Amino acid sequence: MTGQISLFDNEELEYRELVKTLNYHCDRYYNDDTPEISDYEYDQLNLKLKAIEKEHPEWVTDESPSRRVGWKAEKGILVKHNVPMLSLQDVFDKGEVDSFVDEVHAGYGDNIEFLVETKIDGLSMALRYENGDLKLAVTRGDGITEGEDVTMNAKVISDVVKKMPYPVEYIEIRGEVYMTREAFKAVNEEAEEEGKPVFANPRNCAAGTLRQQDTRITKHRGLSLFIFNIQDTRGITFKTHSEGYEYLRKNGVKTIELYYKCRTKEEVWDAIQAIGNARGDLAYDIDGAVVKINDLSVRQRMGNTIKFPRWAIAYKYPPEEKETRLLSVEVATGRTGRVTPVAVFETISLCGTNVSRATLHNQDFIDELGLGIGDTIIVYKSGEIIPKIKGVNKDKRPSGWVPYRMPDTCPSCGAKLVRNGEEADLKCVNLKCPGTVVNSIANFLSRDCMNCKGFGIEYIRKLVDAGFIKDIGDIYTLKDKREELIGTKILGLAKNTDKILGAIEESRQQAGADRVLAGLGIPGIGKAMSKELIRCFGSIDKIASLSVEELMTAGDTGRITAESVHGFFAEESNKELLSRLRGYGLRFEADTSNMAGNALEGLIFCITGTLECMDRNEASALIESYGGKVTSSVSKKTNYLLAGEGAGSKAAKAKELGVPVIGLSDLKSMLE
Repeated sequence: MTGQISLFDNEELEYRELVKTLNYHCDRYYNDDTPEISDYEYDQLNLKLKAIEKEHPEWVTDESPSRRVGWKAEKGILVKHNVPMLSLQDVFDKGEVDSFVDEVHAGYGDNIEFLVETKIDGLSMALRYENGDLKLAVTRGDGITEGEDVTMNAKVISDVVKKMPYPVEYIEIRGEVYMTREAFKAVNEEAEEEGKPVFANPRNCAAGTLRQQDTRITKHRGLSLFIFNIQDTRGITFKTHSEGYEYLRKNGVKTIELYYKCRTKEEVWDAIQAIGNARGDLAYDIDGAVVKINDLSVRQRMGNTIKFPRWAIAYKYPPEEKETRLLSVEVATGRTGRVTPVAVFETISLCGTNVSRATLHNQDFIDELGLGIGDTIIVYKSGEIIPKIKGVNKDKRPSGWVPYRMPDTCPSCGAKLVRNGEEADLKCVNLKCPGTVVNSIANFLSRDCMNCKGFGIEYIRKLVDAGFIKDIGDIYTLKDKREELIGTKILGLAKNTDKILGAIEESRQQAGADRVLAGLGIPGIGKAMSKELIRCFGSIDKIASLSVEELMTAGDTGRITAESVHGFFAEESNKELLSRLRGYGLRFEADTSNMAGNALEGLIFCITGTLECMDRNEASALIESYGGKVTSSVSKKTNYLLAGEGAGSKAAKAKELGVPVIGLSDLKSMLE
């Protein structure tokens, strides 16, 4: 009996861990727009959850993703939904599609008409019109109660109709905001040029763009919109969904462009297959096909569950995969010094697009695959732009096969590559490496580092190409080349050249030692960690002299980070560069003039929500001026969560971990 009870407890514990895992990935998807797993991987976890809950309904809690429609909106102004923005029941095989059609026919007759249409991979948004004028745009949010007001951003999307030429008293329509592959590519190329993180896929980019506070960014990125449903009306009625589409198109509204009318389950399945085969011809990503009843009166009679409409389902396409032959592996050094291997293989067509390259990430990933040149590899795409390698068909392995090993020297400069501790990536730590120089300079001058305003990456690229600068130290020699710079017009005419040279001097005088340290581009040393190291050790020179064990005494510094720092300062080329920077007058010592006290010494804070009378940057500066430390996430090591209005998931996390949640008044009391 004891063994049986233990087994039961383990199964329930596994279920609760699965709930936490899915909630974590939901939060990344809906609130941060930075999912860590693919839609397919999430779907597989969700199917496992549903199977467990079906077998053990007594375990189901309100926290389960199966009880949620969307996710709580955290950003911006919240708006109440007039009509719930429900999700769709996902199905994954022909049997489930047939069952849906059979059930509808059994209850409402064999003559029921279905629409099968593309399921756009984007962000859901509802638009409300009064007498033809667009009054409000709102995201899905939690799907039931409220979403986020994104009206200003919606108005700069070219597909959004601001005024309908054939108005009615009121109409609310729902669609999917998405990004074409071409627009997505342009955004990522621009981000790479500016040394900023790139988006994982068009859906993430569209979601992040729709929530931008600056509408100029939203307009520049070129979002698109398809309308797929009429939510509510006053002053007009429709008998069918397709009749509503006709009215919308008459008003210039862009509705779903690819759909089929069907009556039998055979026709429905054929339409699903036709849409799947057409994926590669579309200019945008889809993650499935929607099967919905056309007759609106039947929809009303069928109604909804707490989460899904009963009159529609969403068929999710399985990942498409094909075999091809690995021809070679190309190795390149990126902006952070990370050396990335890329598989080059015989061209294949996946989801209608030709692909011949895929990242291999690092040597550990290559070893897990057991990969060698000439191998037959399995490549797949699961509704995403980027192809991935799933595995190797070892039955087709060529004679004389040898496992592939990455080089131990940098392909750009020949310097010895470094692998820090348990990290999988190989990195070049030579700051003069041609493969990293442009982006290392861009990082050095960025807002979080030297904050040199107006010195963009295009200027950097031109200066490097013309031989004016070869590393970050050369930035401070530009003032001696003013006349030559004006003559070449690389930085523009005299006025703009002087403006940029002035910005360089201003940043040199104002940037503290922590910003200089962050700007060096040491792997694992960003804005927060550089502050911590300078706070603990007082100067860059002191940090450079420490052993790995001594570096590990600073705050949350682990061995990997400590080895990264130690390895960087051990490089002779980096020592020479630091000597030059010191000679140019950059600050290497901690600035204690802005310290107001030590009331918060040793305390770790996280900040979330909208604070009264103070923004987060000001609050961070206040905490740090009293010796405290500010982190971006809540953990067991966090002493306090400083929360304002709309605290959201971080407040819930703090409650779960027992971290005290305080307001600005509490913080000021601590300082007093």
